[in-house]
Amino acid sequence: MSSISLPPPALDAALASQGQTAVSAAELARRGHTHQTAVSFEASFLSSMFQTMFKSVTTSAPFGGGEGEDMWKSFLAEQMAKQVSKRGGIGISKSIEREMLKLQGLTEAPQ
Repeated sequence: MSSISLPPPALDAALASQGQTAVSAAELARRGHTHQTAVSFEASFLSSMFQTMFKSVTTSAPFGGGEGEDMWKSFLAEQMAKQVSKRGGIGISKSIEREMLKLQGLTEAPQ
């Protein structure tokens, strides 16, 4: 069998020439988990806000009312919060993620 030698990846050479090192897979995984946690926190916060907002919303008698409506309002608030947060939210997740990364000793953007 002949041995095949592959050239080193250009990305690693470019990073090394700039004095930077490649980001490890473990660090990328931590960053991804941190991002998901921050987005989840924002969704939880927004869900509480939406539920409070929906408490003052009333519907007319033929189409609403009762315990079932209250239960479904909470599901609606939760799903709305998840979608708002997933699509960028109101900025809470970015601040939370930045602080969580600082606590882990990581910079905001991977190097």
